[in-house]
Amino acid sequence: MTSTVHFADLRAGHRENLFKKLLRLLDCAGIDAVVSKADLTAIKIHYGEKGGHAYVRPVFLRRIVDRVKELGGKPFLTDSNTLYPGERKEAVSALTCGIENGFAYAVVGAPLIMCDGLRGHSSRRVAIKGELLKTADIGLEVLEADSLITVSHFKCHELTGFGGAIKNLAMGCSSREGKLEQHSNVAPKVAEDYCNSCAACLKACVHDAISFIEGKARIDADKCVGCGRCITVCEQKAIQIQWNEEAPLVMKKMAEYALGAVQGKAGKQLYVNFITQVSPSCDCYGHSDAPIVPDIGILASTDPVALDQACADLVNQAPGMPGTALQSGLEPGGDKFRGVHPKIDWETTLEHGEKIGLGLRKYTLVPLTPEGSSW
Repeated sequence: MTSTVHFADLRAGHRENLFKKLLRLLDCAGIDAVVSKADLTAIKIHYGEKGGHAYVRPVFLRRIVDRVKELGGKPFLTDSNTLYPGERKEAVSALTCGIENGFAYAVVGAPLIMCDGLRGHSSRRVAIKGELLKTADIGLEVLEADSLITVSHFKCHELTGFGGAIKNLAMGCSSREGKLEQHSNVAPKVAEDYCNSCAACLKACVHDAISFIEGKARIDADKCVGCGRCITVCEQKAIQIQWNEEAPLVMKKMAEYALGAVQGKAGKQLYVNFITQVSPSCDCYGHSDAPIVPDIGILASTDPVALDQACADLVNQAPGMPGTALQSGLEPGGDKFRGVHPKIDWETTLEHGEKIGLGLRKYTLVPLTPEGSSW
């Protein structure tokens, strides 16, 4: 049994530019079956961080938005607040970052809505059939959308080896509490040297887990529920995440959280991955390092596991770019992900995703046939 993954290379010509090619790819992948008339359609993207540039270009999102509208859907672009302090830690900053990175309505033709609310707490716990987790805390706007299109920049990642559709679903659609659950199994800690006794965390905590001892905040781990509110309000960055989960456990939790993100959307989900500017780290940094392989193409599927597997295979089959962060596996067929992050077993996410029923690793790659004699 295999899943179908549709592939379009980046060749273009006067008869068909890349935007039209993207639309054909969406149609071949079955977008008309995913989006119905009047569907509130969430298009999950990554707004990118200030200073970065490798995220999917907004002009491509505009074409996806237009296609959804042609099918009678009502599209909106969505992302979630980050767990860590930074440019996207709450909705005002995150939306401002997204607009400054080109995702304004005037460009993409759709409103931007944070899927987890103002501070990352607009969410709902949903039941999942995971091995590690039985529930997942997912952004409310993703859950309430009628259909979901996940558009991801496929790249390397320092914790999971690669980032694609599954990570965009799991981390990208979860609340701050959900992100913390995937990354850590202990309460945040206070770096006392940074604490200025402002008491913002004390006011924000609704679980009576924070107190002040000798003028410094203290977190009672027994009372802390891991909601992450204190992390958001601490302008001094004194409250810090204890990143104590090992990479394989994070990857397995991610696959299980992806199950939660697609809850109730059987037949109403589509995934699109751009294998362009394959950077050595995730798009959450304020910079984008040189790509480790040449640009490869755009892929689409209704199966996120098969899609990410196909992308990983294409990246590994490509020749590596010398003079980049890629230290080994430069030859075609070499492991590019371990060539950048040698200690990360990147296949764990795919293995666990298949095991819990998120999708299949076996796939049939269907190239998009050239239209006429465009090239």
